[in-house]
Amino acid sequence: MKPWYGRPLTVAIAVIAAAIVVVTGTLEGWDVAAGLAPWTALFTLACWACFWRPEVRVTDAGVTLTNVTRTIEIPWPALQAIDTRWALCLVTAYGRFMSWSAPAPGARAAVVRSMTSSDPANARLFGQQRAGAAGAGAAGGRPGDIVETPSGSAAAAIHRRWSELRAAGHLDDPRLERERPVIRWHVATGLAAIALVVAGVVVGVVAG
Repeated sequence: MKPWYGRPLTVAIAVIAAAIVVVTGTLEGWDVAAGLAPWTALFTLACWACFWRPEVRVTDAGVTLTNVTRTIEIPWPALQAIDTRWALCLVTAYGRFMSWSAPAPGARAAVVRSMTSSDPANARLFGQQRAGAAGAGAAGGRPGDIVETPSGSAAAAIHRRWSELRAAGHLDDPRLERERPVIRWHVATGLAAIALVVAGVVVGVVAG
């Protein structure tokens, strides 16, 4: 599960960045464009890392959170609770891990989505909010639980699979195979960003 806007936003940024370089090269010279290219590429890379790559993946083995700088694999036996107060957050035996790609909606967005949703659970949530229930999660969930939101959609998918495994008895005696979750840092992305910064500085110094 990825945010719907990630891919079109990244493509749009890439097209704009390329257009800036081409227009600059045409009007001011390709030496000037060469100095600009590393920075526009860096901006595109940052957009890809922040909005295209992040995702929440639910598998038979567990939940994988791909964030901006790292990917965390949470096995089902480690999962203890699902929180959506600020964003999708998995409470586990290893600690709390938040998803970059599944933010919770703001208060106004939550009300609008609740009013337009056909999901009965969302309708009940809106009724509680309109009645002034203390904390949106008082009796039916927070705004972040609304299924049409990134956090709510991801939380629902995780909870559904988690419930199926528990009902089947696979998590009756949960045991952790590792002392820590599997975490993979996005080293290649970081190195690419550093290389582009260095290239931008070097080209700028040479051109100056």
